[in-house]
Amino acid sequence: MFLKGYWPALAWSLIILLLTGLPGDIFPEIKSFWDWLSPDKVVHLFIFGALSFLILFGYRDKYERGNRIKLVLTAVVITVLYGILTELLQRYIFIGRSGNLFDALADAIGALLGWWLFIPVFKKLKSKKAYY
Repeated sequence: MFLKGYWPALAWSLIILLLTGLPGDIFPEIKSFWDWLSPDKVVHLFIFGALSFLILFGYRDKYERGNRIKLVLTAVVITVLYGILTELLQRYIFIGRSGNLFDALADAIGALLGWWLFIPVFKKLKSKKAYY
């Protein structure tokens, strides 16, 4: 089945959608550019980094030399587009939320961070696989 290895990424996508749809008044408000490094942005880095990582983890059996760039680009682009989508939903659909360009930027950086964290995990998985 196509979605077999991607259930963790899909489940995490739903969790992100639920979290980004919560009313904004339960989160601290960002007042200036310097607040960009607030806990809110760390959360964005984490949740979208995890999504990118989980998508790549779903690709782990296909992640060979010839198509690594394509798979990484696919995972990062999917994650960045999903981040933009959640910001648009916050701006136009979710009540009590507002989309934020800096949040979308943090989402994109998180997507790259997820890829960066996947590399050593993949190498470890690949070395263990060689012994089986």
